[in-house]
Amino acid sequence: MEYGPALEWLYSVQQFGIKPGLDNTRKLLKALQLPGTGQKFLHVAGTNGKGSTCAFMESVLRAGAERTALFTSPHLIQFRERIQTGGVMIPEEEVARSLTSLRTVVEKWQPHPTFFELTLALALDWFDRAGAEIVVLETGMGGRLDSTNAVKPAVSVLTPIAMDHQQWLGSTLTEIAGEKAGIIKPGVPVVSAPQHPDAEAVLRAAAAAAGTTIHFVDEPWTDGPLSLAGAHQQWNAALALAALEAADCLPKLPAIRAGLANAVWPARFQSLSGGRLIIDGAHNPHSIERLVTTWREQFGTDKAALIFGAVDGKDHGQSLTLLAPIVSEAVFVSVDSPRAIPAAELLKTWQEKVPGVAGRIVGRGTLTEAVAADLPGRKLLCGSLYLCGEALSLFTDSGQAFEASAQ
Repeated sequence: MEYGPALEWLYSVQQFGIKPGLDNTRKLLKALQLPGTGQKFLHVAGTNGKGSTCAFMESVLRAGAERTALFTSPHLIQFRERIQTGGVMIPEEEVARSLTSLRTVVEKWQPHPTFFELTLALALDWFDRAGAEIVVLETGMGGRLDSTNAVKPAVSVLTPIAMDHQQWLGSTLTEIAGEKAGIIKPGVPVVSAPQHPDAEAVLRAAAAAAGTTIHFVDEPWTDGPLSLAGAHQQWNAALALAALEAADCLPKLPAIRAGLANAVWPARFQSLSGGRLIIDGAHNPHSIERLVTTWREQFGTDKAALIFGAVDGKDHGQSLTLLAPIVSEAVFVSVDSPRAIPAAELLKTWQEKVPGVAGRIVGRGTLTEAVAADLPGRKLLCGSLYLCGEALSLFTDSGQAFEASAQ
């Protein structure tokens, strides 16, 4: 298969949905003899800050001349963003080659591997053939039953845990923390961001049960500039460094400073159009709180013209309530995703939750019209990473077509 048809086949597998569990992943990796030998894995789970922490870790390692690999999800614009070596996306021809082989291997499997399982196998195959030595591996969702948990790491990393994906992970913070704690393994050190007391208790108990150590980061990184805005990123940077130290791969201070100052992780309070448009992937109440704090850190009392889109499974009502104090006017759009919440429904929620601030749908609620709309002051686009990806494809010179995905 060529790249286009190969990716089309992979996207078609999304019809099988999400199937938490490791049996099929282990079967697939065994069939492919993956992961390769001699690789060190750094496994990251949590609710918010996973991507930024992973980006900091990979950038610091690369600044220290390590042969790195990075696995993250979802992508923003192109699928290949999920799989990187040395800061470079997997080549199209490698995606086509590997997916063609994978399709032959799994065509008669029952149950059929999921989109995420196949994407992980594709990544591990490429990392092995590309000669990557240290792999930063982000969970897709949860931890205990996430496909990435089939790999034994050198360190298990927990970013802040909050309410999200309740339909899969549980209805309480304790239950969700239990699923995230599932990445903790005997003999593997654990490093965690500061946590809510309920989540911290779960993590400590899981580490004790596994007979391993757990370290909670207690100070943010303040010894040099960061490429990502917001005080919370100082905590993500500190967590990244603590994880590298626990895995015995922390480089010297010049590489640390260079890596943190040059890490690239789009759609995290990213400034476009000369600062007139800020896009941020915040998509649940916990991350929205951090976004509001960062907005005030950067712009004081200035208010935002909000452009908001969301997918189902998130508490968008609470998110909009949290955003209201920094918003002068709101425009709602429908995200380019099968899980999109209609713009009209978002507008209705806004009018119910924030009756004193104007809200509207521009034209048919398309993103292009919303960003081009005559809105006061600086615009803030948030609510979904899928929405951010669409915005980046439209309003940057990446030259990449937006590849919508349900996962």
